[in-house]
Amino acid sequence: MSLPVLELVDTVHSGNGWKVRLLCGYLGRSVRRRSLSIVDGDLETEDFRRINPWGQVPVLRTAEGRWLAESGAILWYLAQGTAFLPAERLAQAQLVQWLSFEQTQHMVNLAQPRLWVHLRQTMQPDDPRVLAWRHHGEQALAHMERHLQSNRFFVGDGPSIADVALFPYTCMAAQGGYELQPYPQVRGWLARMQALPGYVPLL
Repeated sequence: MSLPVLELVDTVHSGNGWKVRLLCGYLGRSVRRRSLSIVDGDLETEDFRRINPWGQVPVLRTAEGRWLAESGAILWYLAQGTAFLPAERLAQAQLVQWLSFEQTQHMVNLAQPRLWVHLRQTMQPDDPRVLAWRHHGEQALAHMERHLQSNRFFVGDGPSIADVALFPYTCMAAQGGYELQPYPQVRGWLARMQALPGYVPLL
């Protein structure tokens, strides 16, 4: 019996949307993608606000026909019953630990320079706010580098949704002015994620 086709609403360059598409690729799940435009105000429309009152992407229409927002919640939903969501209690707690790190220390500091310098081009690379984001982002990358010195992935012996969550904005870090050369373990981990069967690129 085939699994139902899921529907994903995102934007073309969304790193958070990429997380969902990555996991679907790794799991061999079919997902129908509908990309909206921030520039054209698509996220402000009444139709989209009925899907997600928060006005953010990604949003996934689940197999139950309900809309689910927030990339971490979507990854958890999709990974149920797969190796990407370990069954062990401690491993799940460690996974939540990394998902929290990704949201509070990693994503904001890697995504914001990319957004304002590379995509919107309304800030310069030496803007004080960009420099502050990069300072904290480099601390996050250094933390990842230390962990990966003795681990191939972030939780357990194989990839999990922690790796999927951390991958996109790390992979795109150069667009925000980051240099990954000082982080060989991080670069090796990125290569391992890209080599997994089902890998899906951003574009």
